[in-house]
Amino acid sequence: MTPNVEPRLYVAAADELAGRVIAITGAGSGIGRAVALACAAHGAEVVLLGRTVHKLERVYDEIRAAGSPEPIIAPLDLERATAREYDAVADAIGARFGRLDGLLHNAGLLGDLSPIEHYDVPLWARVLHVNVTAAFALTQVALPLLRAAPDAGVLFTSSGVGRRGRAYWGAYAVSKFAIEGLTQVLAEETSGVSRVRVNAINPGPTRTAMRRTAYPAEAPDSAPLPEAITAAYVCLLGPGGRGMSGLSVDAQAPRP
Repeated sequence: MTPNVEPRLYVAAADELAGRVIAITGAGSGIGRAVALACAAHGAEVVLLGRTVHKLERVYDEIRAAGSPEPIIAPLDLERATAREYDAVADAIGARFGRLDGLLHNAGLLGDLSPIEHYDVPLWARVLHVNVTAAFALTQVALPLLRAAPDAGVLFTSSGVGRRGRAYWGAYAVSKFAIEGLTQVLAEETSGVSRVRVNAINPGPTRTAMRRTAYPAEAPDSAPLPEAITAAYVCLLGPGGRGMSGLSVDAQAPRP
């Protein structure tokens, strides 16, 4: 499918997301925090999902200080959460709002950058669980809420190494290949039978803690701040993304 608009260049109206309920994992810092602030600034009621409550509370305070709609804090540790905890989050959103208009899977683990030959098996399992299985599980319990919305968007986080594998990226790269596949499968399953659209987004090089770990020798200011790449997220989680599903898009232009 060809995009109706270029998501990374999208200019949202001030009230673009007014009345929408958008859940974001990993909302306590980095890209998750930036997208939460951007969505709230455009009128969304944001559900802040993450494992570290004090980080979520800081984002909550930032959103309220900006005069945006009051967000909801929903602690969830994707590495250790049980089925009951996933159900509890979905039930809470359903009881409060009756629907979910957007779901961004932003949380993830980098794991180890090492050869497959030496990759630690338990770490491999952890990365695949957080980056793929947890995203699947949360989407599964959220689908009834997404279907209840008049126009809902699911957005999975991919990566350049999830499109073409690179040596030593191990479980992280494999998990992102899986995310690309999950996006395509779910997009096919929802097409024509619901108003749920499903896409993947590659943030690209962004100034985050994960980026610093992966590229310790890189100059800290060589990559853009998370706040600079939110346009594509707002587009795909809101009305700008209508008619777009099954796509894998970039949040920023490729580096020269």
